[in-house]
Amino acid sequence: MFIQTEATPNPSTLKFLPGRTVLPNGTADFPDASKADSSPLAKRIFAVEGVDGLFFGPDFISVAKGDADWAHIKPAILGAIMEHFTSGDPVMSTDAAADGGHSDHDGPDGEIVGQIKELLDTRVRPAVAQDGGDITFHRFEDGVVYLSMRGACAGCPSSTMTLKMGIENLLRHYIPDVTEVRPVADA
Repeated sequence: MFIQTEATPNPSTLKFLPGRTVLPNGTADFPDASKADSSPLAKRIFAVEGVDGLFFGPDFISVAKGDADWAHIKPAILGAIMEHFTSGDPVMSTDAAADGGHSDHDGPDGEIVGQIKELLDTRVRPAVAQDGGDITFHRFEDGVVYLSMRGACAGCPSSTMTLKMGIENLLRHYIPDVTEVRPVADA
């Protein structure tokens, strides 16, 4: 098994590409080890000292580190990923569902929310996934779209610029009812 790695715009996060499906549907965010109970793979990777957070996408794993040096922890992370995929264990336990990053919205703004989600899914999510992250829609109210960045994009130095200059401009261009995009911290 050959696992590729890619740098992300966030210097404390590396993207690992195992060459096979990680999550067939949705994404999974593990901001710390206490949230890893639903994933045998996450538990294995968090066992590596220096790993601070994980994010699983369709075909990648983003690993965030603390003060550790990548040269010291990267081999252990590669080993944990390889061990997991050769073990035959599932990525997620059967009772855990992946989060697709959507919340339903009915009401008078339902059509606008549908347009926002469509643009996020087709134009934004593929781009942030290339950087090892994801974006989550939270709500639309009074012209303001509330989003959060996840994975490598959470805490990235350029995430504010991505939200304001990239996503906000895109949404305002296609949906005149959108006036602003604001970040929301995931709980």
